[in-house]
Amino acid sequence: MKSKLITLYLFAFSMYLTAQFNYPVTPVKAVTDNYNGVKITDNYRWLEDMKNPDVTNWFKSQADFSKKYIEKISGRDQMFNDMKYLDELKDADYYNVKERGNHYFYTKILRGEKVAKLYKRDEAGKESLLFDPEKYMTGKTYEISDFSPNQDGTIMSLGLAESGAEIGENRFLDLKTNKLLPDVLTPVWCGITAWAPDQKSVIYMKFQNADNTSTDMLKDMRSMQHVIGSAVSKDVEVASRMKNPTLNIKPENWVSVYFSDDYKNMFLSVGSVKNEQLVYYAPTSEFGKEKITWKPFIGFDDEITNYEIVGDKVFFLTHKNAPQFKIGVTEMAKPDFKNAKIVVPEGKNLITRVTSAKNFLVYGVANGMNTDIYQVDGNTLQNVKIELPQGSNAVLPLNSRESDEAVAVNYGWLNPYVFYDLNLQDKKVSVSKMFNSKTEYPNKGEFVVKEIEIKSYDGTMVPLSIIYPKNMKMDGSHSLYLDGYGSYGVSIFPYFSETTYALLRQNVVVAFAHVRGGGEKGESWHKGGFKETKPNTWKDFIACADYLVDNKYTSKEKLIGSGMSAGGILIGNAVAERPDLFAAIIAEVGCTNMLR
Repeated sequence: MKSKLITLYLFAFSMYLTAQFNYPVTPVKAVTDNYNGVKITDNYRWLEDMKNPDVTNWFKSQADFSKKYIEKISGRDQMFNDMKYLDELKDADYYNVKERGNHYFYTKILRGEKVAKLYKRDEAGKESLLFDPEKYMTGKTYEISDFSPNQDGTIMSLGLAESGAEIGENRFLDLKTNKLLPDVLTPVWCGITAWAPDQKSVIYMKFQNADNTSTDMLKDMRSMQHVIGSAVSKDVEVASRMKNPTLNIKPENWVSVYFSDDYKNMFLSVGSVKNEQLVYYAPTSEFGKEKITWKPFIGFDDEITNYEIVGDKVFFLTHKNAPQFKIGVTEMAKPDFKNAKIVVPEGKNLITRVTSAKNFLVYGVANGMNTDIYQVDGNTLQNVKIELPQGSNAVLPLNSRESDEAVAVNYGWLNPYVFYDLNLQDKKVSVSKMFNSKTEYPNKGEFVVKEIEIKSYDGTMVPLSIIYPKNMKMDGSHSLYLDGYGSYGVSIFPYFSETTYALLRQNVVVAFAHVRGGGEKGESWHKGGFKETKPNTWKDFIACADYLVDNKYTSKEKLIGSGMSAGGILIGNAVAERPDLFAAIIAEVGCTNMLR
């Protein structure tokens, strides 16, 4: 869908920019709310009611109007065919890999397929298909949102969501018979949170309902235990705001319960849009009791965004007095985060991508375009760099409870991912023979990447990634697709996309604005586009767009801006402030009205 939208806007709007469109009429039906003494009028709330025939008729008239112009766009077939050609070059795309016993479990999309399927492979390389979501329910399109095998590899938990929705259901696959068990957990969020110690029951997070028009859908979520083979009506509530009134849980928080790898401790995480964690813990011996005595573990004032337990130690990533982050360690038997030993001090570059295997902590150090990977020995605290090719690197442990085996992934703006087999014990790295595509993309040497920083409206230097044809004339004649996000401290690291590659092959420039609100320059960068400083997010985006126009990468008549999800805040405000700057925008599943 995103590819089609990009194609539509890039070729259509420069052609029709000055045309006087006769849009279908949108009636104004004012509704006024009082927010703490401030009155806000919403003229179009009536469009939220998708059961209203007037609303569905409005959508149809808009679609018919759009179709009239879409069908006139030249170059659409050429772009579509090129995207299809690039997609069909791939023999396969591999995704998350997990290991249990002598088997690997992973999802994969073969050439020409629309959704990933679940596979199993033994050490000899023999592969078998375990689950095809396209055959799950006739007339509906489901995707695997998450999968988690139990430790002995006999049962697979499957998170399933229709058409990629975030809320779906959880099923269980008997790996001996390869048949689905009758248990259905719904509505849930992307699968389970943990296998319980007995490996026959699971912990999952349950919504009040699956109605995305309900203001209660995301409120008062509950952590539940389900015993596989039993009726869902018998599921036990493990934790929630109602069950644990003395804990600092708000209606909008989500609660998830999980266990340490050695199953000695259990944790209750109080989730929110904050990156900083709020976590309680208890000995696993209390699991199953009606009342669990949860003790404080991590507080918001610790400013910890990630923690990993390796053996008897707790490693943690924090930005407390360290905007570029630092890593500390404390004892699990008596955690003391305020007086902990710092094993990786703050440096010039951002510390990120923290994970763990059985005996090692793994973390990344990012300078924008490249991420180097390091490992810390859980016993000796020795810190060693893992020798991987230059690029955006990440490490995925295969079975952190039992082994130090992992796969490393290397990729970039112009480089498709390459999987490497990695043994953290002997530090051996080799190109994986199991999980790599053999795709060779044409024209690889014809494009370049430029990583620069540009000056925003207040003098702040903002990172900007520009990808363009090597021999392009800087005369403003090229279309340019500029993307941004800038929320939750999330960084846009380099990644390869067939859509980007197809645009480049059509002489379209692609750029990514690393604006404030993201995490590219650490926690201060996140807080620089947060709450009262949020306008910096779209003002940085506007500054990047102005730079690209002023330096003749494109022109206002050929510039498209894009923002997805929380990036809708960015793109909605950018076009509201500077409608002259963009030929078109894409707000893909965009959040634009944050009051609603």
